[in-house]
This record gives sequence, C-alpha cells and structure tokens, in this order.
Amino acid sequence: MTTQRNQESRSPFFEVIRPEVQTLPIVFNSPHSGRVYPRAFLESSRLDASEIRRSEDLYVDELFAEAPAFGAPLQRAFFPRAFLDVNREPFELDPRMFSGPLPAHVNAVSPRVAGGLGTIPRIVAENMPIYEGPLSVEDGLSRIEWIYRPYHRSLKGLLQETRNQFGRSVLVDCHSMPGTVSAGNHRRRPDFVVGDRYGTSASADIAYAAISILEGMGFSTAYNKPYAGGFITEHYGRPAAGSHALQIEISRRLYADEASLQKKPEFIAVKQAINIFIGEFAAFIGSDGEVSGLAAE
Repeated sequence: MTTQRNQESRSPFFEVIRPEVQTLPIVFNSPHSGRVYPRAFLESSRLDASEIRRSEDLYVDELFAEAPAFGAPLQRAFFPRAFLDVNREPFELDPRMFSGPLPAHVNAVSPRVAGGLGTIPRIVAENMPIYEGPLSVEDGLSRIEWIYRPYHRSLKGLLQETRNQFGRSVLVDCHSMPGTVSAGNHRRRPDFVVGDRYGTSASADIAYAAISILEGMGFSTAYNKPYAGGFITEHYGRPAAGSHALQIEISRRLYADEASLQKKPEFIAVKQAINIFIGEFAAFIGSDGEVSGLAAE
C-alpha cells in the first residue's frame, strides 16, 4: 500500500503520513521522537548536543513507521520534546523559567511543572537543567501558538475523520522509556508498558488485547505502572463516545545504546516485531471499525 505525506499548512514542525486509503479506525502518534533542534535553542542551552537528547523517545517514529502500510495514519513530531512537550496541557508552565509575568490562565502548580517537565521543560533526563538563563514570555507563548496548537489541531482532525468514517477511533500514542524502568514488587524491567489511564481512556478489551499480543510475542509487559498515559491519552480518550486512547512505551534497551544514543543491531528485529504487533492489533480492532468482542459503550 502506498502512503501520502502532508504537513499541517502553517507548521513545518510535524507531519502526517497517511495511507492511500485508510482502512482501519486507528491513528498512531509519535509526539516525543522529534530530533530537529533549532539553532537558537541549542545556543540558549547549557547542555551539549548529546546531553540535550536525553529526553527523546529515540527512533520511535521509525519503529512505527510502517503503520500507514497497514491502513492507519501516523503523525510524528520533528521538534524535540526538550523544546516543547505536546503531551502536556497547553499552558503547564513554570513562572521561574521566564523573565516576565505569564498569563493568568497558566497552570503553574501541576506536578509535572514542579518536576521540571511542563509544556516547556526545564530539565531533561535526570534533573539536567536545559537553559542558561530565563526565557522571554514571548518565546514561550510563541512555541505554544505556532507548534503546540497546530499539532493538536491536526491530531484532533485525524481522530474526527476516523470517527466519521468508522464510527469510532483508537489512538495509539507511541513512546519509549529508559531501560532501567522497573515495575512491580520484584523490580522487573518490562519490555513494554501499556497505559489506558487506569481504564478511563480506552476499553479494557483494547488494553488487554495489546498486552496479550505483546506477551504472545515473548515480550514482558506492565499495565499502567509506571506509565498510565499523559495528557494526550487523557485528553483524547473518551470511550463512552467511541474515542479510545492507548499509550504504549517500549524499553530503549531493546533497540538502542542509551549512552551513545545509537541504534543497536537489534533495532531491525524490534521494528519487525512492532510490525507484527501492528498487524495483529489491527486484526483485533477490525477493518470495519468495530472493536472485536466489545459492544459500543
């Protein structure tokens, strides 16, 4: 199946790769794999070119790149998460990062802001501050206006188109996690974490299907812990309205050297495994837009 590329008309910061014909009620999204770093941003950072990449979801867009060949669109970011995080509310901002007052509607007290990981992050990785000095308010708000809003407008449009065509939509939000992440009392390190906001963003059948497919392929999984899903999963997941959202985290240790940030030889095999997962997950969801074994809520 051939695919089509297009960009949101006013934003060069992401792209949507569409199948020639969408045959599945699924939309894939890779919001944290962008690796195009603006020069001015790098010059304003105290981190070197390698350090600043520590928050990337390394190569996740490449791992899921074949989704359009199965009949589902893929939206992927070019901009890096360290520059702007679209998996946050639009105005989760830390006033301490800016040289002037922020608008009154800013959410300055969220746990993510407190942790340095707001819409415009203060840190990457293990508490590594990004900036040498304060940012201008205009700089921060312009990132939201010209990148964040078009990104979400595009994603919302894809999901609406999908619901119009199939009667429902399933968003798969694709991420990666550090290889050291553990889950459960035995400190085991899962290969994948599947999150549905503790059953609120998708039908449990969808989450269980993803887990079953992955475990059937020999991978270890965890469910909602330590990652239940972020703003995107929470915001777009409305199961009662036929809009399901699932977050999938893959351990970077499976396919990348986390020190050098280079692909391991295993990358090809992991990508092939992801293709198998997409195919089996697509078969479960069904090309007619019905979730197998699931009555409409």
